[in-house]
Amino acid sequence: MGSWWIRISRAINRLASGQSLQWRLAFLTGLSVALSVILVGGATYTVARWSLLDQLDNELTAVAQDLATTVATNIETMGGLTSGTLETSNGLMSLVRADGVVSQMPGQSVDLLAGPEEISIARLRAGSSARDVYEGGVVYRAVAVPLTTSEGHYAVMFARPTTALESTLASLWLVLLTAGLLGVVTTTTAALWTARAVLAPVRRLSLAVKAVTQTDQLNPIRIYGRDDLGELTQSFNTMLKSLQQSREQQRQLIADAGHELRTPLTSMRTNVELLVADDKSGMLPEGARSEVLGDVAAQLGEFSALVGDLVALTRDDHLQRPHEFLDLAEVTDSAIARARRRGPNINFAVSMESTPVMGDPSTLERAITNLLDNAVKFSPSDGTIKVDLRDGTLTIVDAGPGIDEDDLPNIFDRFYRSDKARNTPGTGLGLSIVAHTAKAHGGSVKAGNEPGGGARFTFRIPVAEIPEEFRD
Repeated sequence: MGSWWIRISRAINRLASGQSLQWRLAFLTGLSVALSVILVGGATYTVARWSLLDQLDNELTAVAQDLATTVATNIETMGGLTSGTLETSNGLMSLVRADGVVSQMPGQSVDLLAGPEEISIARLRAGSSARDVYEGGVVYRAVAVPLTTSEGHYAVMFARPTTALESTLASLWLVLLTAGLLGVVTTTTAALWTARAVLAPVRRLSLAVKAVTQTDQLNPIRIYGRDDLGELTQSFNTMLKSLQQSREQQRQLIADAGHELRTPLTSMRTNVELLVADDKSGMLPEGARSEVLGDVAAQLGEFSALVGDLVALTRDDHLQRPHEFLDLAEVTDSAIARARRRGPNINFAVSMESTPVMGDPSTLERAITNLLDNAVKFSPSDGTIKVDLRDGTLTIVDAGPGIDEDDLPNIFDRFYRSDKARNTPGTGLGLSIVAHTAKAHGGSVKAGNEPGGGARFTFRIPVAEIPEEFRD
C-alpha cells in the first residue's frame, strides 16, 4: 500500500511540476475537489444504501410475521397460502423446520432455499435474520422469523427481489457522479480564472525580469496594489534602482580610472620612447638618461599606487569583510608609526584613549593611514600634526594651508583633486577610500578647516561594548 501511494504521489508531482503556476493551482484545486467529491459521494452512497436496506428489512420482517400468523393456523397447508397470494409483491416464501427440512409455498416457481441463519432462527425460536439470496439469476432480500406450534418449531422465510432498491441506488449513484463531475469542472475552471487574475502581477514581474535580461534596460515596474505582490514589486524596483546605481558607479569608476591611468601611461611611454631613441642615436646629454630613468621609476610608483587604490576601493564597494572586536587606539598607533616614516621631521601631537569598536583592522588602518598621509603631504617638514581619539571620534589636524570652501563638498569624491593638490603626488582615491571605510563600519567622515589654520578631518565609528572574554 505504501509503495503504491508513493508512486501516485510522484506521478502527481511530475504532472503538476511540468505546468505553469496558474495550471498547477487549478490542477491541485481540481484534484482536491475531486478527492472531496469521492469521499463525500462514497459516504453518501454507503449511508443511503444502508438506510434503504434497513428500511426494506423492516418491511420484509413485518410481512414475514404476518405470514407466520397465517401459517400457524395450518402447518400442512401453510394456512392456505399460495403463490397467487404474494403475486402483487413478487415475493417468495418457504417454511423451514428446525431439522433443516424446507417446505416451499404451493405454486411457487422458484424454490427459496434455507441456510444456517434460518435454521438457527427455527431452533432458537427467537430473533430474526436478513440476507441476500441469489435464485434464478435474481437477487432477493430474504428475512426469517420464528414460528412455534404444537407440531414443532419452524422459521418462516420470506424474500422479495431487490430490483427497486438497486434501481434507486443506481439513480443515486448517477446523480452523485454527475454532480461531482460538474463540481470538479466548475471548481477547476473557477480556480483557473482566479489563479490567472491573482497571478497577473507575478506575470508582469516575470515579463519585467525577462525584459531586463533581454534588453538590459533597468526600468521600474508599475505597482498595482499594496498587497504582498505589491511589496514584492516594490522590492524588485528597489533592487533595480540599486543595480542601476551600481552600474553607474562602475561606469564612472571605469571612466575615471581610464582617464587617470592615461596620464602616467602617456608619460611613461614618452620617456621609454626617448630612452629607445637615445639608445640608437645617443641624443641625450650626459646625466639626462639617469633623470629619465628616475622619472620612469616615479611614474611606475604612481601607477602602482593608483592600481592599488582602485583595487582597494573596488573591494570596499563589493565585499564586506567580517568585523572583529578591536581597539581603535592600537590601529591608529600603527598608522601613526607608518606616517612617521614618511614624514620623519614632522611632529605628531597624539592624544588617544582606548576605544573598543567592531571592525576590520586592515581596512581601518588603511583609511587612517590615508588621512595621516594626506596630512603629511600638505604639512611643512617641521610642522605638527595633531591626532586626537576619544569616544569613537578620531580628529586629525594638519599644519597645511587648509581646504578651499569650494572644494569641501567634493573632497571625498573619487579622483577629485583640488588645485592645491594637482602638483602633489597621489591618486585622488585616498579620501574616497576613507569615506567608504567609514560607511562600511556604520560611521562617517567630515572635512573642514581649523580656525588657526590647517585642514581638519573627523573620522567617527560607533563604540562597541566590551565582550565578556575581553574584560579583566
